[in-house]
Amino acid sequence: MKKLYFYVLGIITGLANGLFGSGGGIIAVPMLKKSGMSTKESHATSIALTLPLSIVSCFFYIRNSGSILSDSLRLIPLGLAGAVTGCFIMKRISPKYLKKIFGLILIISGIRLFMK
Repeated sequence: MKKLYFYVLGIITGLANGLFGSGGGIIAVPMLKKSGMSTKESHATSIALTLPLSIVSCFFYIRNSGSILSDSLRLIPLGLAGAVTGCFIMKRISPKYLKKIFGLILIISGIRLFMK
């Protein structure tokens, strides 16, 4: 049964990633937590899962619209710096606060989507 749960999680996360462009983590983190993983393990696993999904999604987006490649190349260096910084911060922050920050970001993102 747990195997099926992870298969469904993979399909849903991949679908969200393809539709929303790396939005699979929003779905993966809570589902991984529900499966029994700790907060930090859920976030780290979600990141590891999102990388290959994002590469595949990126390939198809570039194929359909070549202009995003030049825009992306300008954002990647500082995005990588932010990712490294975020990893160091996650090591030092308690799971309690990590959950609250993640929830707050989801709420703010949801409100912004509804307001546009």
